[in-house]
Amino acid sequence: ARWAKQQGASMALVNPLASSTPILPQQPSPYFPSSRRFRNPLYLRVEELDGAREVAGIRALAAEARRLNRQRRIDRDIAFRLKLQAFERIWRRVRRRRDRSFETFEREQGTPLFEYAAFCALAERFGSGWHGWPAAYRRHDAPAVQRLARDRDVSDRIRFHIWLQYQLDRQIARASREAPIVQDLPVGFDADGADAWAFQDVLADDMSIGAPPDQFNTRGQNWGLPPFVPNRLREAGYDPFIQTIRACLRHAGGLRIDHVMGLFRLFWIPRGMEPRDGAYVGNAADDLLAIVALESHRARAVIVGEDLGTVEEHARANLMARAVLSYRLLWFEKVPPAQFPEQSLAAVTTHDLPTIAGLWTGSDLKAQKQIGLAPNEQGTLEIRERVRTLTRASDRTPLETVIARVYDALGRAPSRILTATLDDAMAVEERPNMPATSGEWPNWSLALPHPIETLKANALAARIARALTRPASSKRRM
Repeated sequence: ARWAKQQGASMALVNPLASSTPILPQQPSPYFPSSRRFRNPLYLRVEELDGAREVAGIRALAAEARRLNRQRRIDRDIAFRLKLQAFERIWRRVRRRRDRSFETFEREQGTPLFEYAAFCALAERFGSGWHGWPAAYRRHDAPAVQRLARDRDVSDRIRFHIWLQYQLDRQIARASREAPIVQDLPVGFDADGADAWAFQDVLADDMSIGAPPDQFNTRGQNWGLPPFVPNRLREAGYDPFIQTIRACLRHAGGLRIDHVMGLFRLFWIPRGMEPRDGAYVGNAADDLLAIVALESHRARAVIVGEDLGTVEEHARANLMARAVLSYRLLWFEKVPPAQFPEQSLAAVTTHDLPTIAGLWTGSDLKAQKQIGLAPNEQGTLEIRERVRTLTRASDRTPLETVIARVYDALGRAPSRILTATLDDAMAVEERPNMPATSGEWPNWSLALPHPIETLKANALAARIARALTRPASSKRRM
């Protein structure tokens, strides 16, 4: 965030920081969280934790962790084990200290935070999948769960997880003061996770959401995420949704809503059936959008709706009327960036699509074929031809020049917010996530080829930043 601000950025857009269940193996995808209301301790900077400098062995653990940076592929399980050791050592040092700020945070966050921390402690004891826990602990409001607060050993573990959320809150707040952070709201959460445990009364636990078959994916998609039942959510006063939006907007300058059409309708698939057997179920969009509007107004935050793919015109009109920014990609738009709508966030690509380097060199198309996918080769070549026309590049043009010229073009968009990716700034060829794959591609597990600290000396990154920060512009840049 500090580097982005120094380059003229007014915001920093991040992937979901949502929590995963604190056991092994760790879930790599930030879009399959245990909870959307709480944050993942893996993102904590251990050295900046309160009390870290007082604990012996922290530097040794940090050195061991830094050795992982030599590997391109991220091993979250090793990182989790190392960080958990550090967290526990620091907690043992500070847990008996009086910290009024921590106490205030714990009190203000109240029951939802206690129950989330209790879930974490129970998951450590009984494993993932709360449906298989002892019956006494399968409900968040069960008497046995509430009694955990009086169990010395378990209550200490619960406070440990509360303390981790407090430290995350402090570090996110500090980062957002450098450049306001735009958080990312996943479309759902893990059926075995903390949110599903807490909100089970308003979920259709025999359903999962996904996408119907289409020309790009003839089998459709099943995301394995349980949907809210619209009438049950309304009867609950929309409290689960309000908690989620409010949590995501805490210390945030904005919120990107993934698959924003999900506020209008979701594709439900019955358990044990194929996507072709599913159907769309409508949501109370006006109510949900009103909640988003109110919470964003309170947080003084911008809202971005990821409206890629098929979006019904009435939905887009509704979003525009509520000042939700559309999401416009250079890869998808048939018009040049200069003709993008002002009420939009403009980007070149997303984590699910080719990077500029991957597209231009052909390596992304090649990778798809190598892992057995059936890529839309014609569509990819058409995008590459548009890039060639837009940048006036030839096959002999240096790759970094092509990347810079693409962002020169994006910089001409009238969009309210312009964004660039770190992958493009480092000319990365591999995309972060390859949809419709699991073990075939290292989804969400490829680190940048160089440490983030090297951005200060990265000429391409500086060149991209200049393209998006022209003095004549009043638009926001990320």
